[in-house]
Amino acid sequence: MKRIIVMFFVAAIASAFVTHSGNGAYFTIPEFWPKPEYNFSKNPLSQEKIQLGRALFYDPLLSADNTISCSSCHSQYNAFAHSDHKLSHGIADQIGTRNAPALQNLAWRSSFMWDGSAHHLDAQALAPLTNPIEMNETIEHIVAKLQRSNKYPKAFYAAFGDSIVTGQRTLQALSQFMVTLVSSNSKYDKVMRKEKGIAFSESESKGYLLFKENCASCHKEPLFTNDRFESNGLQPDSLLKDIGRMKITGNQKDSLLFKVPSLRNVEVSYPYMHDGRFANLQMVLFHYTNGIHQSKTLPKQLRKKMNLCEDDKRNLINFIKTLTDEEFLRNKDHSYPKEFLLK
Repeated sequence: MKRIIVMFFVAAIASAFVTHSGNGAYFTIPEFWPKPEYNFSKNPLSQEKIQLGRALFYDPLLSADNTISCSSCHSQYNAFAHSDHKLSHGIADQIGTRNAPALQNLAWRSSFMWDGSAHHLDAQALAPLTNPIEMNETIEHIVAKLQRSNKYPKAFYAAFGDSIVTGQRTLQALSQFMVTLVSSNSKYDKVMRKEKGIAFSESESKGYLLFKENCASCHKEPLFTNDRFESNGLQPDSLLKDIGRMKITGNQKDSLLFKVPSLRNVEVSYPYMHDGRFANLQMVLFHYTNGIHQSKTLPKQLRKKMNLCEDDKRNLINFIKTLTDEEFLRNKDHSYPKEFLLK
Protein backbone atom coordinates (compact mmCIF):
# COMPACT_ATOMS: atom_id res chain seq x y z
CA MET A 1 0.00 0.00 0.00
CA LYS A 2 1.21 3.45 -0.80
CA ARG A 3 2.31 5.73 1.97
CA ILE A 4 0.30 8.91 2.34
CA ILE A 5 1.95 11.88 0.71
CA VAL A 6 1.62 15.09 2.66
CA MET A 7 1.26 18.20 0.54
CA PHE A 8 1.09 21.80 1.60
CA PHE A 9 -0.12 24.60 -0.61
CA VAL A 10 -1.15 28.19 -0.17
CA ALA A 11 -4.00 29.70 -2.15
CA ALA A 12 -4.57 33.39 -2.63
CA ILE A 13 -7.55 33.45 -0.31
CA ALA A 14 -6.76 30.62 2.10
CA SER A 15 -4.25 27.96 2.91
CA ALA A 16 -5.07 24.29 2.81
CA PHE A 17 -3.32 21.16 4.00
CA VAL A 18 -4.20 17.99 2.12
CA THR A 19 -3.05 14.46 2.81
CA HIS A 20 -3.43 12.09 -0.12
CA SER A 21 -3.22 8.36 -0.68
CA GLY A 22 -4.11 5.99 -3.45
CA ASN A 23 -7.67 5.99 -2.11
CA GLY A 24 -8.12 9.77 -2.10
CA ALA A 25 -7.76 12.58 0.45
CA TYR A 26 -7.64 11.62 4.14
CA PHE A 27 -7.29 15.04 5.75
CA THR A 28 -7.93 18.53 4.47
CA ILE A 29 -8.02 22.01 5.89
CA PRO A 30 -11.03 23.57 4.18
CA GLU A 31 -10.76 27.03 2.72
CA PHE A 32 -11.20 29.85 5.24
CA TRP A 33 -10.67 27.49 8.20
CA PRO A 34 -8.00 28.18 10.85
CA LYS A 35 -4.84 26.17 11.26
CA PRO A 36 -5.41 22.93 13.23
CA GLU A 37 -4.22 22.59 16.81
CA TYR A 38 -3.06 19.01 16.20
CA ASN A 39 0.66 18.65 15.54
CA PHE A 40 0.89 16.26 12.58
CA SER A 41 4.70 16.28 12.65
CA LYS A 42 4.67 14.25 15.88
CA ASN A 43 2.30 11.61 14.50
CA PRO A 44 2.60 11.73 10.69
CA LEU A 45 -0.47 10.46 8.89
CA SER A 46 -0.32 7.27 6.91
CA GLN A 47 -3.01 5.19 5.28
CA GLU A 48 -1.93 2.13 7.27
CA LYS A 49 -2.13 3.92 10.63
CA ILE A 50 -5.51 5.42 9.82
CA GLN A 51 -6.92 2.05 8.82
CA LEU A 52 -5.49 0.45 11.95
CA GLY A 53 -7.09 3.18 14.05
CA ARG A 54 -10.38 2.66 12.27
CA ALA A 55 -10.33 -1.06 13.13
CA LEU A 56 -9.45 -0.32 16.75
CA PHE A 57 -12.24 2.27 17.00
CA TYR A 58 -14.86 -0.31 16.04
CA ASP A 59 -13.40 -3.33 17.89
CA PRO A 60 -14.99 -4.33 21.24
CA LEU A 61 -11.75 -6.19 22.01
CA LEU A 62 -10.64 -2.92 23.62
CA SER A 63 -13.09 -3.34 26.51
CA ALA A 64 -12.71 -5.60 29.53
CA ASP A 65 -15.51 -7.96 28.55
CA ASN A 66 -15.08 -7.57 24.76
CA THR A 67 -18.57 -6.04 24.36
CA ILE A 68 -17.99 -2.28 24.09
CA SER A 69 -16.11 -0.44 21.36
CA CYS A 70 -15.53 3.28 20.87
CA SER A 71 -18.29 3.17 18.27
CA SER A 72 -20.76 1.85 20.86
CA CYS A 73 -21.09 5.42 22.12
CA HIS A 74 -19.99 7.21 18.94
CA SER A 75 -22.02 6.09 15.93
CA GLN A 76 -21.38 7.57 12.51
CA TYR A 77 -25.00 8.37 11.65
CA ASN A 78 -25.14 10.55 14.80
CA ALA A 79 -21.97 12.43 13.82
CA PHE A 80 -20.13 9.97 16.07
CA ALA A 81 -22.35 10.86 19.03
CA HIS A 82 -25.08 8.66 20.54
CA SER A 83 -28.84 9.08 20.34
CA ASP A 84 -30.16 6.08 22.29
CA HIS A 85 -29.40 7.34 25.80
CA LYS A 86 -29.13 10.63 27.66
CA LEU A 87 -25.99 9.33 29.36
CA SER A 88 -23.36 7.01 27.94
CA HIS A 89 -23.60 3.27 28.70
CA GLY A 90 -20.63 1.00 29.28
CA ILE A 91 -19.83 -2.59 30.12
CA ALA A 92 -22.57 -4.57 31.92
CA ASP A 93 -24.91 -1.79 30.78
CA GLN A 94 -23.59 0.54 33.45
CA ILE A 95 -24.72 4.13 33.06
CA GLY A 96 -22.19 6.94 32.94
CA THR A 97 -22.50 10.52 34.11
CA ARG A 98 -22.37 12.43 30.82
CA ASN A 99 -23.73 12.39 27.29
CA ALA A 100 -21.34 11.08 24.64
CA PRO A 101 -20.21 14.10 22.54
CA ALA A 102 -19.92 14.14 18.76
CA LEU A 103 -16.49 13.37 17.29
CA GLN A 104 -15.75 15.69 14.39
CA ASN A 105 -13.10 18.23 13.43
CA LEU A 106 -11.01 17.12 16.40
CA ALA A 107 -7.79 18.39 14.85
CA TRP A 108 -8.98 21.91 15.71
CA ARG A 109 -9.61 21.19 19.39
CA SER A 110 -7.11 22.15 22.08
CA SER A 111 -8.66 19.94 24.79
CA PHE A 112 -11.20 17.15 24.97
CA MET A 113 -14.06 15.81 27.07
CA TRP A 114 -16.82 18.00 28.51
CA ASP A 115 -14.49 19.20 31.27
CA GLY A 116 -11.25 19.37 29.28
CA SER A 117 -9.64 16.54 31.25
CA ALA A 118 -7.72 15.40 28.14
CA HIS A 119 -5.21 17.83 26.68
CA HIS A 120 -4.08 15.90 23.61
CA LEU A 121 -5.93 13.76 21.10
CA ASP A 122 -3.18 11.10 21.22
CA ALA A 123 -4.03 10.51 24.90
CA GLN A 124 -7.77 11.19 24.88
CA ALA A 125 -8.81 7.57 24.31
CA LEU A 126 -7.20 6.54 27.61
CA ALA A 127 -10.13 8.09 29.49
CA PRO A 128 -12.93 5.89 28.11
CA LEU A 129 -10.66 2.84 27.79
CA THR A 130 -9.78 2.86 31.48
CA ASN A 131 -13.00 4.27 32.92
CA PRO A 132 -14.53 1.52 35.12
CA ILE A 133 -18.03 2.29 33.87
CA GLU A 134 -17.23 2.70 30.17
CA MET A 135 -14.67 0.10 28.97
CA ASN A 136 -12.91 -0.82 32.23
CA GLU A 137 -9.64 -1.92 30.64
CA THR A 138 -5.97 -1.21 31.18
CA ILE A 139 -3.71 -0.21 28.34
CA GLU A 140 -1.37 -3.06 29.29
CA HIS A 141 -4.10 -5.68 28.92
CA ILE A 142 -5.30 -4.13 25.65
CA VAL A 143 -1.75 -4.40 24.28
CA ALA A 144 -1.56 -8.04 25.33
CA LYS A 145 -4.88 -8.89 23.68
CA LEU A 146 -3.91 -7.14 20.46
CA GLN A 147 -0.51 -8.84 20.40
CA ARG A 148 -2.17 -12.26 20.73
CA SER A 149 -4.61 -11.50 17.92
CA ASN A 150 -4.12 -13.16 14.54
CA LYS A 151 -4.90 -9.85 12.81
CA TYR A 152 -3.36 -6.96 14.67
CA PRO A 153 0.37 -7.78 14.63
CA LYS A 154 0.22 -7.70 10.82
CA ALA A 155 -1.69 -4.41 10.89
CA PHE A 156 0.84 -2.88 13.31
CA TYR A 157 3.65 -4.09 11.06
CA ALA A 158 2.05 -2.34 8.08
CA ALA A 159 1.55 0.83 10.11
CA PHE A 160 4.77 1.05 12.11
CA GLY A 161 7.32 -1.19 10.38
CA ASP A 162 7.29 -4.01 12.93
CA SER A 163 4.64 -6.15 14.59
CA ILE A 164 5.22 -5.00 18.17
CA VAL A 165 2.03 -3.64 19.74
CA THR A 166 2.52 -0.84 22.26
CA GLY A 167 0.18 1.43 24.15
CA GLN A 168 1.58 4.52 22.45
CA ARG A 169 1.12 3.04 18.97
CA THR A 170 -2.42 1.96 19.82
CA LEU A 171 -3.38 5.45 20.98
CA GLN A 172 -1.64 7.11 18.02
CA ALA A 173 -3.51 4.91 15.56
CA LEU A 174 -6.83 5.73 17.22
CA SER A 175 -6.10 9.45 17.04
CA GLN A 176 -5.06 9.15 13.39
CA PHE A 177 -8.48 7.76 12.55
CA MET A 178 -10.28 10.34 14.68
CA VAL A 179 -8.33 13.22 13.18
CA THR A 180 -9.67 12.28 9.72
CA LEU A 181 -13.27 12.81 10.88
CA VAL A 182 -13.58 16.17 9.17
CA SER A 183 -17.05 17.56 8.49
CA SER A 184 -16.98 20.51 6.08
CA ASN A 185 -19.45 19.83 3.28
CA SER A 186 -22.84 20.86 4.63
CA LYS A 187 -25.22 23.19 2.82
CA TYR A 188 -23.79 26.02 4.92
CA ASP A 189 -20.30 25.23 3.60
CA LYS A 190 -21.51 25.13 0.02
CA VAL A 191 -23.20 28.51 0.43
CA MET A 192 -20.05 29.98 1.96
CA ARG A 193 -18.05 28.63 -0.99
CA LYS A 194 -20.59 30.21 -3.33
CA GLU A 195 -21.21 26.95 -5.13
CA LYS A 196 -23.41 27.35 -8.18
CA GLY A 197 -27.10 26.73 -7.58
CA ILE A 198 -26.74 26.57 -3.75
CA ALA A 199 -28.36 29.26 -1.62
CA PHE A 200 -30.09 29.62 1.72
CA SER A 201 -33.87 29.70 1.68
CA GLU A 202 -35.58 32.81 3.03
CA SER A 203 -36.12 31.07 6.36
CA GLU A 204 -32.50 29.87 6.55
CA SER A 205 -31.22 33.37 5.74
CA LYS A 206 -33.31 34.87 8.52
CA GLY A 207 -32.09 32.13 10.83
CA TYR A 208 -28.48 32.87 9.93
CA LEU A 209 -28.92 36.51 10.96
CA LEU A 210 -30.52 35.41 14.24
CA PHE A 211 -27.67 32.97 14.79
CA LYS A 212 -25.03 35.66 14.33
CA GLU A 213 -26.90 37.93 16.72
CA ASN A 214 -27.64 35.40 19.48
CA CYS A 215 -25.35 32.37 19.20
CA ALA A 216 -22.10 33.19 17.41
CA SER A 217 -20.15 34.41 20.45
CA CYS A 218 -19.87 30.82 21.71
CA HIS A 219 -20.53 28.90 18.49
CA LYS A 220 -18.00 30.71 16.34
CA GLU A 221 -17.86 30.09 12.59
CA PRO A 222 -16.61 28.12 10.76
CA LEU A 223 -16.15 25.41 13.41
CA PHE A 224 -19.25 26.57 15.31
CA THR A 225 -17.46 26.41 18.65
CA ASN A 226 -15.05 28.78 20.35
CA ASP A 227 -13.26 25.75 21.89
CA ARG A 228 -13.72 27.31 25.35
CA PHE A 229 -15.52 26.38 28.54
CA GLU A 230 -18.72 28.26 29.24
CA SER A 231 -21.79 28.12 31.43
CA ASN A 232 -24.95 27.91 29.36
CA GLY A 233 -27.33 28.56 32.23
CA LEU A 234 -28.44 25.00 32.93
CA GLN A 235 -30.05 24.29 36.27
CA PRO A 236 -27.59 21.95 38.06
CA ASP A 237 -28.74 18.35 38.12
CA SER A 238 -29.60 17.38 41.71
CA LEU A 239 -28.65 13.73 41.11
CA LEU A 240 -25.47 14.00 39.05
CA LYS A 241 -24.25 17.17 40.78
CA ASP A 242 -21.84 17.77 37.91
CA ILE A 243 -19.70 20.85 38.54
CA GLY A 244 -18.06 20.72 35.10
CA ARG A 245 -14.61 22.16 34.52
CA MET A 246 -14.18 22.86 38.24
CA LYS A 247 -13.83 19.11 38.79
CA ILE A 248 -10.50 19.30 36.91
CA THR A 249 -9.15 22.68 38.00
CA GLY A 250 -10.59 23.02 41.50
CA ASN A 251 -11.20 26.68 40.68
CA GLN A 252 -14.54 28.16 41.74
CA LYS A 253 -14.48 30.32 38.60
CA ASP A 254 -14.85 27.11 36.56
CA SER A 255 -18.00 25.98 38.36
CA LEU A 256 -20.67 24.74 35.92
CA LEU A 257 -18.45 25.44 32.91
CA PHE A 258 -18.47 22.83 30.12
CA LYS A 259 -16.76 22.62 26.74
CA VAL A 260 -18.76 24.45 24.07
CA PRO A 261 -19.79 21.77 21.55
CA SER A 262 -19.76 22.39 17.83
CA LEU A 263 -23.17 22.90 16.22
CA ARG A 264 -22.06 21.08 13.09
CA ASN A 265 -24.37 18.09 12.52
CA VAL A 266 -26.24 19.04 15.69
CA GLU A 267 -29.49 18.06 13.97
CA VAL A 268 -28.49 14.39 14.31
CA SER A 269 -26.40 14.43 17.52
CA TYR A 270 -29.29 14.59 20.01
CA PRO A 271 -29.92 14.48 22.94
CA TYR A 272 -28.32 17.77 23.92
CA MET A 273 -26.20 19.25 26.70
CA HIS A 274 -23.54 17.49 28.78
CA ASP A 275 -26.18 15.37 30.49
CA GLY A 276 -28.45 14.84 27.49
CA ARG A 277 -31.40 16.51 29.21
CA PHE A 278 -32.94 18.01 26.06
CA ALA A 279 -34.36 15.66 23.44
CA ASN A 280 -34.68 18.15 20.57
CA LEU A 281 -33.63 21.57 19.33
CA GLN A 282 -36.98 23.11 20.25
CA MET A 283 -36.29 22.28 23.89
CA VAL A 284 -32.82 23.79 23.62
CA LEU A 285 -34.21 27.09 22.33
CA PHE A 286 -36.90 27.09 25.02
CA HIS A 287 -34.09 26.83 27.57
CA TYR A 288 -32.25 29.81 26.13
CA THR A 289 -35.37 31.97 25.97
CA ASN A 290 -37.12 30.87 29.17
CA GLY A 291 -34.95 28.57 31.28
CA ILE A 292 -31.64 30.31 32.02
CA HIS A 293 -30.39 29.59 35.53
CA GLN A 294 -28.50 32.54 36.95
CA SER A 295 -25.08 31.81 38.46
CA LYS A 296 -21.84 33.62 39.18
CA THR A 297 -20.17 32.03 36.16
CA LEU A 298 -22.96 32.75 33.66
CA PRO A 299 -21.47 34.74 30.73
CA LYS A 300 -22.74 38.27 30.17
CA GLN A 301 -24.33 37.40 26.82
CA LEU A 302 -26.77 35.09 28.61
CA ARG A 303 -27.63 37.48 31.44
CA LYS A 304 -29.92 39.40 29.11
CA LYS A 305 -33.08 37.56 28.09
CA MET A 306 -33.04 36.19 24.56
CA ASN A 307 -36.27 37.23 22.86
CA LEU A 308 -37.25 34.88 20.07
CA CYS A 309 -40.78 34.46 18.77
CA GLU A 310 -41.93 31.12 17.36
CA ASP A 311 -41.10 32.20 13.81
CA ASP A 312 -37.61 33.21 14.97
CA LYS A 313 -37.08 29.81 16.55
CA ARG A 314 -38.29 28.05 13.42
CA ASN A 315 -35.95 30.11 11.23
CA LEU A 316 -33.02 29.58 13.57
CA ILE A 317 -33.53 25.81 13.58
CA ASN A 318 -33.82 25.80 9.80
CA PHE A 319 -30.43 27.52 9.60
CA ILE A 320 -28.90 25.11 12.12
CA LYS A 321 -30.04 22.22 9.93
CA THR A 322 -27.91 23.61 7.09
CA LEU A 323 -24.92 22.48 9.20
CA THR A 324 -25.82 18.82 8.62
CA ASP A 325 -23.16 17.18 6.45
CA GLU A 326 -24.75 14.14 4.80
CA GLU A 327 -21.49 13.19 3.08
CA PHE A 328 -19.73 13.02 6.44
CA LEU A 329 -22.51 10.93 7.98
CA ARG A 330 -22.28 8.37 5.16
CA ASN A 331 -18.57 8.41 4.33
CA LYS A 332 -17.56 4.76 3.88
CA ASP A 333 -13.98 5.60 4.87
CA HIS A 334 -15.32 6.21 8.38
CA SER A 335 -17.65 3.24 8.63
CA TYR A 336 -17.32 -0.19 10.25
CA PRO A 337 -14.31 -1.96 8.62
CA LYS A 338 -15.94 -5.30 7.98
CA GLU A 339 -13.20 -6.24 5.51
CA PHE A 340 -10.82 -6.32 8.50
CA LEU A 341 -12.90 -7.19 11.56
CA LEU A 342 -15.04 -9.86 9.93
CA LYS A 343 -12.41 -11.69 7.92
